[in-house]
Amino acid sequence: MNNRWLLLVALVLACAFCSTGCKRRQGGLRPGEFGVDPVTGMAGGGDMYAAGWQSDRPENMTFLPDVRFENVLFEYDSTQVASSERAKIEAVADYIRSNQRVGVVVEGHCDERGSREYNMALGERRALAVRAYLIGLGIDGAVIQTKSYGKENPIAFGSDESAWLLNRRAEFVFYNY
Repeated sequence: MNNRWLLLVALVLACAFCSTGCKRRQGGLRPGEFGVDPVTGMAGGGDMYAAGWQSDRPENMTFLPDVRFENVLFEYDSTQVASSERAKIEAVADYIRSNQRVGVVVEGHCDERGSREYNMALGERRALAVRAYLIGLGIDGAVIQTKSYGKENPIAFGSDESAWLLNRRAEFVFYNY
């Protein structure tokens, strides 16, 4: 009788274990989107290390608050740099090329939808995609840092597509070193 009871409990637990599992995400990020290695999650892999600028910031870094460029906007749940957004990144590359000892922090942001953890990761992947594009334009990766804010710093408030579009962005913060 004890063996049957143990077998029944094991069978019930096995069924419960097999019937639950990871929730399947609708849509979502797909391997091969611009600049993101699906295995490592890093832009371009290899030498594309993107140190968090807060911990690895040079001591002689001076931020340049008056230098402003347009934000790069992203589609919902995407890290793909749209062709319509590439000119914004190219303008940043031109500025860095013409100003020695200037670097940039690419900040990734998301809209309010999704969990904090998911949006922190998505914001980082967006920043890495922009970083990879800058490196592809010939900018030294050593002067490009990334930071994710996820959904924590919206610039547009509201729960509609017009606000969400502005919050799905990469921003540029420039510094002298």
